[in-house]
Amino acid sequence: MLCGGTSAARPATDETQRIADEVKPQLEEKEGKTFDVFTAVEFKTQVVAGTNYFIKVHVGNDEFMHLRVFRSLPHENKPLSLHSYQSSKTKHDELSFF
Repeated sequence: MLCGGTSAARPATDETQRIADEVKPQLEEKEGKTFDVFTAVEFKTQVVAGTNYFIKVHVGNDEFMHLRVFRSLPHENKPLSLHSYQSSKTKHDELSFF
């Protein structure tokens, strides 16, 4: 990983799913709908003054979304934040910085 760059894409872990689940209500509020399917598929990380998680999430049928979630440094004691997201993604769309 380059300093400040993103890691290689890796299969989602239990921790990745917990992160996605924690910001799901934020996404549902922004999108104005609920997601019955919300499964983290893969992720990348970027170390900044905290950590950015770029997570590909399956949201049903052939639809995917890319989430950018920020986790602050532990001493700041802040909740996870959905920084931004991209909709209308497919299973094969590369997860990249946004």
